[in-house]
Amino acid sequence: MSDHPAFRKAHSGIASREEMFLLFNQHRDTPGIEPLSGSPYECEWFEVSASTYQFMLDLLPPLFQRAGMFGLSEYKAGYITSVFFEIRIRGRKRWFHGFCDLSDKHSPDAMRAAIIAHETGAADSMTREEKLEAIWNATRPDFRGVAGATNPHAWPPEHHGKRTILFNAGGRGSVLKLLEDLSNDEIDELLSAIRSRRNPLKQGDYTDRS
Repeated sequence: MSDHPAFRKAHSGIASREEMFLLFNQHRDTPGIEPLSGSPYECEWFEVSASTYQFMLDLLPPLFQRAGMFGLSEYKAGYITSVFFEIRIRGRKRWFHGFCDLSDKHSPDAMRAAIIAHETGAADSMTREEKLEAIWNATRPDFRGVAGATNPHAWPPEHHGKRTILFNAGGRGSVLKLLEDLSNDEIDELLSAIRSRRNPLKQGDYTDRS
């Protein structure tokens, strides 16, 4: 089990730009908390507006950027930095900020999956498609793939191009399945792991800190 703190929402509603900057330093004067370690902030997240997302993207050259996500080049402390997300939830685009520890290079994807899981409500209220997307986004890249991409003969032609996932099935060992073929029990187990941050994310290092 990971010893990282659990993902947690730090503000209700959509934070204004002023509220966002206050949240960036909310643990500064908390007794018994050492804010310079960055650990009080790790895994905290909150919602922002589209204009705030764009403002922060334009403020500094991003440390990294890909579709619907970018990280600030200024670290909070250690390897913890601000990551901003654009996420479509129930057909509507929304924007979020989260503090991610980039010593785990998969932490932004795990944060994104945790936000989706929280904002779509309890697991029972999520659609099957939303559950599968949360699982896919929280799975490290070398444990997911595309059927037929490496070995076309390993999958029937009708499955080529579909997403696959390799996961620990307990007594059955590691199991490779099409993402769409996960059973309800398997989905619930994997979602539970995401929420408690027991998801199989391997530690890695971000070496570019410029």
